[in-house]
Amino acid sequence: MSSTFPDAPPAGAAAACPAGPHMMDPELLADPFGEYGRLREQGPVVRGRFVDGTPVWFVTRYDDVRAVLRDPRFVNTPSHVPGAQGADPREGMMELLNVPEHLRIYLLGSLLDSDPPDHPRLRRLVTRAFTARRILDLRPAIEQIADGLLDELPHRAGRDGTVDLLEHYAYPLSITVICRLVGIPAVDLERWREWGGDLVSMRPERLQHSFPVMIDYCHQLIEQRRAALRDDLLSELIRAQDDDGGRLSDTETVTMVITLVLAGHETSTHLIGNGTAALLTRPDELARVKEDPALLPRAVHELMRWCGSVQVARLRYAVEDLEIAGTRVARGDAVQPVLVSANFDPRHYADPDRLDLTRQPDGQAENHVGFGHGIHYCLGATLARQEGEVALARLLARYPDLTLADGDPERERAQLPGSWRLHALRLRLGS
Repeated sequence: MSSTFPDAPPAGAAAACPAGPHMMDPELLADPFGEYGRLREQGPVVRGRFVDGTPVWFVTRYDDVRAVLRDPRFVNTPSHVPGAQGADPREGMMELLNVPEHLRIYLLGSLLDSDPPDHPRLRRLVTRAFTARRILDLRPAIEQIADGLLDELPHRAGRDGTVDLLEHYAYPLSITVICRLVGIPAVDLERWREWGGDLVSMRPERLQHSFPVMIDYCHQLIEQRRAALRDDLLSELIRAQDDDGGRLSDTETVTMVITLVLAGHETSTHLIGNGTAALLTRPDELARVKEDPALLPRAVHELMRWCGSVQVARLRYAVEDLEIAGTRVARGDAVQPVLVSANFDPRHYADPDRLDLTRQPDGQAENHVGFGHGIHYCLGATLARQEGEVALARLLARYPDLTLADGDPERERAQLPGSWRLHALRLRLGS
C-alpha cells in the first residue's frame, strides 16, 4: 500500500524536497537491485525522496538497516513523534483513495503501523493464535492443496500450451492456506482475492466499493464465529478478546484479519513466483535443489534474500535527534530502511549478486532481512517459508521438465516502488 501518498511532508522534515534519488525514478523502478546498490556504495545514509516527493533518509547497508529496525527511537506512526503538529500525513493518502473517514482506522491502525504500547499488546494476542506449532501442523494440508492445484495445471494450459504459475498455483495456494488458517470459509476465497486486488491497485474507484463490503463481511464473520467457535485463528482471537476483558476490540480484530489475510498471501505468492523464475533461469542451482530436496529450507532463505518481493521496510520516524552511521537525523525525519540494498551488501555477504542456495548457514538464525527485523519482524515468516518449501518441492517433483515459456520473465515484472513481483509467470510443464 505504498503507491499513493499525501503531499504534506512528515513532521520535522525539511520544507523543501532535497535533490537526490526519488523512489519513483524510472531507473529505481526498473532496476532496484542495481540502483539501490549504487546508493549503498554512495553512503550508508542517503538523502532522497519518498514516492510522493517528500524528504526521506535512505538507509542502505545491512548493519545499519538492522540497527534502525530494532531501535526504539524510531516509530511507525508519525503522530507519535513528540511535538508532532498537524494531521497524520497518512491521512492524505486516505483522502486520495476516497476512503470514508470512519473506515480509515482499519488501514491506519494495523499491527504493521502500530508502536508500543499498542504493538506488543496486539502482537502478543495474535501470537497466541499464530503459534509455530499451529503453522507446522498445517503442513500436510499445504501439501494436499499444492498437489490438488498441480493436478489441475495441465487443464489450465492455454492454446499455446502454457500455464500461468501465479494465476493457477501460487495465488490460489497462498490465499487458500491463509484463509484456512484464519478461518475464512472456502466459498469466500474468490471474494478475498478480488478485495486484495482492489486494495493493491490503489484505485479509488475500485476501493470505494469493495473496502466497505470487506469491513462489513469481517464484522459479520466475527459475530458468526463468536456464536460457534472453531479451531482456527479467528476463534483464538475472539477467545483472547473475551479472556482479556475486551483488550482486543472488534475493530482491532477486523483489522487483524484483513492484515493477516491480505499481507499473508501476497508475500508467499511472490516468493513462489520469483523463486521459480530464479531457479528456471539458473540451471546449476535448479539441478542442485532437485538432487537434494533437503536443501529447500536453506534455499528458501536464499531466495528471500535474492528475490524477495518486499524491497523496503515501512517508513520509520525519529522521535529525537540522533545519528545513523555518522549522519545526523532530526526529530521527526522520515527514514526508509532499504531491504534490497542491505540483502546485497558486500560488507556482509561474499559475492552477494550470486544466487547460492547453500548460502544460509544450516540450522542457524536467518542471514538476511527479507522478513524484516526487530519488533516488526514478519509475523507470518514461518508460514511463508513453509509454503515456499512445499510449493517448490511439489512443483519440481511433479513437473521435472518445467521450463519458462518466455526466456525473459522480467518482461512481466510490475514496476512498483519498493516491490519486486511478476504480473504473470508463463511456463511449459514438459512431459
